Amino acid sequence: MAIIENPNLYFKNITLINPNGNVNEKTNVWIKDGAIRHISPEEAKVDPETDIYEADGWVCSPGLYDPHVHFREPGFEYKEDIRSGAEAAANGGFTGVCLMPNTEPPIDDATTVNYIRQKSAGALVDMDIAAAITKKREGKFLTPMLELHDNGVVMFTDDGSSVMNSEVMKRAFDYASTRDLLIAQHCEDVALTDGFAMNEGYVSGKLGLKGYPSVAEEIIVARDIKLAEYCGNRRYHIQHVSSKGSIHLIRDAKLRGLRVTCEVAPHHFALTEEKIETFSPNYKMNPPLRTKEDVEAILEALQDGAIDCVASDHAPHASHEKDVEFERAPNGVIGLETSLGAALTFLYHKKILTLSEIIEKMSVRPREILGLPKIKTQVGEKANLTVFDPDAEWVVEIEKFKSKAKNSPFIGIELKGKPIFAINNNQAYKSAL
Repeated sequence: MAIIENPNLYFKNITLINPNGNVNEKTNVWIKDGAIRHISPEEAKVDPETDIYEADGWVCSPGLYDPHVHFREPGFEYKEDIRSGAEAAANGGFTGVCLMPNTEPPIDDATTVNYIRQKSAGALVDMDIAAAITKKREGKFLTPMLELHDNGVVMFTDDGSSVMNSEVMKRAFDYASTRDLLIAQHCEDVALTDGFAMNEGYVSGKLGLKGYPSVAEEIIVARDIKLAEYCGNRRYHIQHVSSKGSIHLIRDAKLRGLRVTCEVAPHHFALTEEKIETFSPNYKMNPPLRTKEDVEAILEALQDGAIDCVASDHAPHASHEKDVEFERAPNGVIGLETSLGAALTFLYHKKILTLSEIIEKMSVRPREILGLPKIKTQVGEKANLTVFDPDAEWVVEIEKFKSKAKNSPFIGIELKGKPIFAINNNQAYKSAL
């Protein structure tokens, strides 16, 4: 990994934005010995070894955090592993991620959790862990959540699978209540989606592909909101929301004071089901790309706060798996290295969100939802920062990815806005994008 150890970096005339303290100012920022040494419009007296950057037009924010990634280790290291996933994250400007449990073996016991913690120790990118709700992600028997929480697990989900049994899900909420643990869900009524290839609707009919009706997502969202409420207003997080109907349910739950949060992936606010007409497997994911009406509802929900945060759902697959007929290809696309660029292109430059609001949804809110410490951008504090250029134009090229996988839906697309540095744990990574 092209890591700069003990970075000594000085950014002149950079815009520092931190929604945590309502910070938005043009200033000079010096980072040395893993900490912020200087923040001021006045020049710092830096030492001769300092790398100085004329950073007018650049933005410095609290380090970006992705609450939904798949690094595939243990079990599927040929798709991605902890090292390559961490480098992809840093290349995309992220300093923290939350790893999903659909590995082999699944993350459902303390041994697997501690294996991952040992493998990720010392990395620039902080790697938090989501464990399964049920053993082997089979939806039958609960994992030892309290023991897993004692070993540092921050969230529980059978991601990749939905907990279909309502009684099991109710027990999960009840069990989580003893410590107010966070339960998350991949919302999919699999009886309605078996064998799907894309969103159900006009385009699927035209192409002759088996569809995934949006109501299959919405049924589980509605059920789980009711269960979370019934069990005492438990914390509940909806993963990769994709439909207008789900957003209506989430917005209503929030208005009623329920502790419901949700995330959206960039492909679901940037792309629509029409992309499937190319039959490129890089547009095949779960949940699938939806309609223009769904995208419009997602954009509105990003603006009004019904959607809390952006998550890439980085899901690597090997080329030999993905480069097959569309219907046979596995679901999932990578996103860590395009997430910031897509957010800046489709949200900031289209005036959906301000820079501060994007940082809120890609750094501040994900950490709040997972109960992680806030990042402070003050002199003397640890440097956990992302530096990016919101106006840099670039074309997505797979040759510049650090992920083992190349299954991106944004290949060849011109984006506006890109990461420059990820800085954390007394290390820095200069993006190669």
